[in-house]
Amino acid sequence: MNRRRFLQSSLAATALAGVAPRLFSASRPSGRPPRVLLRNSWQSVNIGDIGHTPGALRLFEEHFPEAELILWPGQLGHGSRDMLVKGFPRLRIVEGSVDANGKPTTPELAKAWAETDVYVSGSGSGFPAHAHAVAFRKATGKPVGVFAVSTDPISGFGGNRDPEGGTLNDLRRRALALPPTHLAADLRYILNEASFMFCRDTISLEYLRNQQIKAPVLEFGPDSQLGMHLRDDAKGYAYLRDNGIEDGRFICVIPRVRYTPYHHMRGATTLTDSDRQKDAINERTNEQDLSKLREMMIAYVRATGGKVMTCPEMTYQIETAKQYLIDPLPADVKKNVVWRNTYWLPDEAASIYTKALAVISADCHSPLIAYRVGTPAIYLRQPTDTCKGQMYRDFGADRWMLEVDETNGAELWSRVEEIHRDPTRARAQVETIMTGVRRLQKRMVDAVRVAAGAA
Repeated sequence: MNRRRFLQSSLAATALAGVAPRLFSASRPSGRPPRVLLRNSWQSVNIGDIGHTPGALRLFEEHFPEAELILWPGQLGHGSRDMLVKGFPRLRIVEGSVDANGKPTTPELAKAWAETDVYVSGSGSGFPAHAHAVAFRKATGKPVGVFAVSTDPISGFGGNRDPEGGTLNDLRRRALALPPTHLAADLRYILNEASFMFCRDTISLEYLRNQQIKAPVLEFGPDSQLGMHLRDDAKGYAYLRDNGIEDGRFICVIPRVRYTPYHHMRGATTLTDSDRQKDAINERTNEQDLSKLREMMIAYVRATGGKVMTCPEMTYQIETAKQYLIDPLPADVKKNVVWRNTYWLPDEAASIYTKALAVISADCHSPLIAYRVGTPAIYLRQPTDTCKGQMYRDFGADRWMLEVDETNGAELWSRVEEIHRDPTRARAQVETIMTGVRRLQKRMVDAVRVAAGAA
């Protein structure tokens, strides 16, 4: 773990009183509760994007219980709306977008803008829907803040970005070599106007500091998925029983390809140049990446006799697991593997993860769900998955974060074997991680409280 960075971020939680006078805060009418408008739920084909929202809402309930919570969602499909309504019965959900003049497109959204005290943009990559935050700030003059996002200036497509990405060390070096004028003007405007900006990884944080962002609170803050408390034990435990999976005698494995094939998921008939380039990268790397997970699965089953459950973080990964993780397995191993052939919600995933020995994932958020319920988890990071994976080093899980291009199946199995040999010690390490995370989470909500004029 990078202890220096983690301690610096943790100690910042004690400094709120000194920072508070510089925060842009709301002028709230007396006699009514403070109101928070959360812009989140970016998509529902990914249980990580679903889980960000209940994670943030739970943190507000814990540390800002008097606040009225309003959610302005992107997408609430795949049953995620029902999950939120059940888990947060007092939550108000408003729909709508922003027109060409920067105004809300629905009466309910306009009412929310008028009534809220602070706009909070929830966890995601690259400050999702930042144009809506700009419109809100310009239209209302009310405080805006950002609740744990990544801002990767290197990976991806367009401009001078690199479609191949890089290791975290490489991304940090390249991000910090950029000139201080690199950040796009619209992002610079809203981040300079923001009351707080919490980056979920320190590469994003150091990049924005080098860009001389003026938000009075610019700090590391963990991804809000780590706050999600929702569970569906009835459904999750029934699935384990129906598939003959014993408590503590199985691992969960989540595959990922280097670029999510959104164009295929949406049934696109015409491909762009970037679509074709993403397909080429995936075709070149799928087997070399996912064979490492498969080799780890073989070693685990043969060494322990336990079971493996393959499961998705995103909808497309159901078939990816079958093609790359299960179908090529030798018969003696395949009989111990359960293929989860349906999508699920993060509450059911959390319930199943509570019973697993460990979760091993090539996607970023499944391990966070596992940590929240006390289960050890390993993240196998691909070079195209932005700089967000740095969060694992930042909150103390560096032993459980491996760069896929710098490891192999045997090394991955050695990390899983450590957990298998001493699961009690591994779970204690998860609790150490979460103790530090909880301190930082309170700091984040304290910043929201100040911006809402409720400090």
